[in-house]
Amino acid sequence: MISDMNEPFTFDRFLALPRLSSLKLSPDGARLIVAVSRPGPEGKEMKTALWQVDPAGGAGARRITRSAAGESVGCFLRDGSLLFTSTRPDPDAKADPDKKINALWLLPAAGGEARLLLAPDGGIDGVAAARDSDRIAFGAHLHPDAADLADDAERAKARKEAGVGALLFDEYPIRYWDSWLAPRRRRLFTAATAATSGTAASPDPEVGLEPSDLTGDAGPAALVESAIDVSPDGKTVYTRWVEYAKPPEIRGDLISIDVATGERRFLTHGDAWYEALAVSPNGRYLAATRVTFGSPDEASETTLWLVDLTTGEGRDLTPRLDLWPDSPVWAPDSTAIFFTADRDGSVPAFRVDAADGAVTTLVADGALSDLCPSPDGSTVYALCSDVAHPARIVRFDAHTADQSAVELANGIAEGGVATRSSVERLTATAADGTPIKSWLVLPPGASPDKPVPLVVFVHGGPLGTWAGWHWRWNPHLVTERGYAVLMPDPAISLGYGQRMVQRGWGKWGETPYTDVMTATDAALTRPDLDSTRTALMGGSYGGYMANWVAGHTDRFRAIVTHASLWDLRPFHGTTDTGFEWEHEMGDPYLQPERYERQSPAPSIGAIKTPMLVIHGEQDFRVPVSEALRLWTDLRRHGVPARFLYFPDENHWVLKPQNSRLWYETVLAFLDEHVLGKEWIRPALL
Repeated sequence: MISDMNEPFTFDRFLALPRLSSLKLSPDGARLIVAVSRPGPEGKEMKTALWQVDPAGGAGARRITRSAAGESVGCFLRDGSLLFTSTRPDPDAKADPDKKINALWLLPAAGGEARLLLAPDGGIDGVAAARDSDRIAFGAHLHPDAADLADDAERAKARKEAGVGALLFDEYPIRYWDSWLAPRRRRLFTAATAATSGTAASPDPEVGLEPSDLTGDAGPAALVESAIDVSPDGKTVYTRWVEYAKPPEIRGDLISIDVATGERRFLTHGDAWYEALAVSPNGRYLAATRVTFGSPDEASETTLWLVDLTTGEGRDLTPRLDLWPDSPVWAPDSTAIFFTADRDGSVPAFRVDAADGAVTTLVADGALSDLCPSPDGSTVYALCSDVAHPARIVRFDAHTADQSAVELANGIAEGGVATRSSVERLTATAADGTPIKSWLVLPPGASPDKPVPLVVFVHGGPLGTWAGWHWRWNPHLVTERGYAVLMPDPAISLGYGQRMVQRGWGKWGETPYTDVMTATDAALTRPDLDSTRTALMGGSYGGYMANWVAGHTDRFRAIVTHASLWDLRPFHGTTDTGFEWEHEMGDPYLQPERYERQSPAPSIGAIKTPMLVIHGEQDFRVPVSEALRLWTDLRRHGVPARFLYFPDENHWVLKPQNSRLWYETVLAFLDEHVLGKEWIRPALL
């Protein structure tokens, strides 16, 4: 990281920072594995490699994978061998330059070269391993009628040779985030790995996997993004099963699958949406997050749910926690669960006792993720970031309340100073007395003698919060240009209790809007901020709010709207999972009034503020049609506007050079309209 406070935080420095994710701890507690992403050699894509870190912090980190394709962390086998996925070619086969298969690889615990285990034509999607056996489970994508992996490959070959790209659908949904749910669908498989890991004496056995299909064709979305876990003895696989059979009803239930027979048993029964599941080390319990569906009058709620696999009974493990828990991880002795939850602009780490539901806050500062308890139950390792610093590896005691995490020396990403900005926590008060919290990020030199212009960031979601470091919406690149950045958490934000969610539920343009304005007004009473030079920007729901703001006030000099919603009624039919919005907005066919009332589009005639519209063609969550309609409406009504379009991006801008163009265009637009500078078109545009 940057160690000189006087050195500018340029985009190149931002891009060069290592991006840590997917922390894993080996079964013996001797090795931490972390994925580290950086730009590839040509700078056109982010590439991820796996690094090994000493949990004791006594040795430097060591890169353990290296390929042009990059790798993604899978899981550890019980002997300490590491499973990972990669599109790297098979070194023992002739490579097909037109085919990139996300295959399953194994890196032996004893060391040596990684070797290919399985490369189904449709790729591997998720893998889990049993704690006490050699059984693994994984996802793979096959054509609906394919009998097995070989048959699937033949079907893909036939389509390619015929030059056919057409897709036929007879079920809902048909796409998800940035992918069409055809011609292949996700299935779950299982396999034994007894002879694949090797030993120090014989590290290179030639035996591969013999996978068994556990689910067959389950429909287009039954297993999309469903987590997988395996019982300690390897006899049962657990996952989430989604059904869209009776629109708009959606079920996301927990199920168990018997490995020997393939028999499925539902552990929940359509009463809520379950995800983030984890089976206990003793095999008796299954923990998961449980999200109620909500209604137009009552917001969804999230809790930790515990299923007793012996009796089949389930219970709320955190009934008194007024937060939304996430990412449960079991303690090694199965007596407690570690989890995270948004809280007041941070993401603390918690521990809940399985017996009595007592919750302890272990670490409150920063945004923690990827919790990894040590085998002896004494320590938890994690990734931790904050608004001013990217993620680094930390450790903390597994039982002590309200402690500070200790950064783990490793040589990848630690210490130092990432930016020149300063960060403050602000509180404003809404008309109903609710505290509205914000992060304020200030550029160097801001003072009453030199007040700086303000840019307001509105978060996405809409259920979300500003917590931790952001790679896609980084305030420090904006403050480096001389602006201050305000990041408010208005109504419907997470981390402030269920009442805060309820205040904005189904009322996207009402209380959340007034909360954003309240936070902005309060911040602009500061003498180091220039209240005459302001802008607002947001993405996804934040883009929705940017559009809403544009039609309800002209106080800002510029508005940037990214991946934004413009007209909610037609959006229901074009987004990938329109049924889900009915839990909050109601039936659009029988009660379209709420959609129309909460849409920014009817206020087009009131928009005077210059707007920058940004969208990616591959975004199926908020389809590009929203941007096209917004752009047409702006031009039709004479609003000064520009449209930045990415044909190769989805809901986010992920490619390094596209990200560079994003920031260049946004900053040039802000400079033009907030500072009155001449518009400078990015050279590559």
